[in-house]
Amino acid sequence: MPVSRAGGSPAFPTVEDWVEQYLRAWRSNEPDDIRALFTQDAEYHETPYETHWIGRAAIVKGWRSRWNWQQGGWTFDWQVVSPGQEQVVVEGVGLGNFSNVWTLEFAPDGRCRRFHMVNQEITG
Repeated sequence: MPVSRAGGSPAFPTVEDWVEQYLRAWRSNEPDDIRALFTQDAEYHETPYETHWIGRAAIVKGWRSRWNWQQGGWTFDWQVVSPGQEQVVVEGVGLGNFSNVWTLEFAPDGRCRRFHMVNQEITG
């Protein structure tokens, strides 16, 4: 998926397409769907869970290890909140009770080279 850049930033439709592909990969858990999202040397970080998967192979392995945990259904409502020059920020609510902030850095070919997610459980 080539990233179309305006002023150095991925355009909203491209970011939207990438997030939709991300969600499709969560639903399928297929290695090819996951690999398609990330560069070979990508990083995937998740806070506060201390997830640090470095390289596409580690991302695929870690991602697939969560398959049983997410069974039973989930949703992710999201929006782009900052396209930035170097990074894109996405906010969303997933699994019904987790607030997520994603910071995404894309390679010129449209794949993500750095993914950082901050999760916070929504209470009361």
